[in-house]
Amino acid sequence: MTERQVYIVDDEAAVRRSLAFMLKTAGFAVEAFESGEAFLKVAATLVPGAVLLDMRLSGMDGLAVQEALRGRGLLLPVVFITGHGDITLAVRAMKAGAVDFIEKPFEKATLLAALAQAHLHNDGRDQQHRLAEAARTRLNVLTPREHDVLAGLVDGHANKVIAYDLGISPRTVEIHRANLMAKLDVNSLSEALRIAFTARLA
Repeated sequence: MTERQVYIVDDEAAVRRSLAFMLKTAGFAVEAFESGEAFLKVAATLVPGAVLLDMRLSGMDGLAVQEALRGRGLLLPVVFITGHGDITLAVRAMKAGAVDFIEKPFEKATLLAALAQAHLHNDGRDQQHRLAEAARTRLNVLTPREHDVLAGLVDGHANKVIAYDLGISPRTVEIHRANLMAKLDVNSLSEALRIAFTARLA
């Protein structure tokens, strides 16, 4: 079994050290960062893992780091570490997509349960990526024009509208539509659309 990756983002060296030690002995691969800025600098290059993020950091605070991750489309699951006075902030973080938050001082079991939850999110996304990849492979058999017609159908446009947008006749759109359904080996438009939507996941 491969090690689960955890990224610790905390501005206190002692906290980083103790968390890293605890998690490594529990079988995690650990990388620690002293600030949100240092973490964000390399976040796009990191392998999938869970982020253990302190709410109150010097410089960018935890919520700002979480927002920056989302803004860049980086879907790393976040578990916040919070003090007693941060519950309102923790609720905001959960609404913004955080997996969990744990209050200081916390038990090892609480921390491990939160990280297990975070890694489940990654597993779900891995599955989503695999489905999306399979759907994209199926779509690769289509010609560029068939892709254009399918994109119009995905946007909910009627054949006439697609024909107008592409500068071709409605009859030609019908032919492309029939061809793409045959190539995708589907019997209904809804099946073709499902493949197209799945390909856009991830």
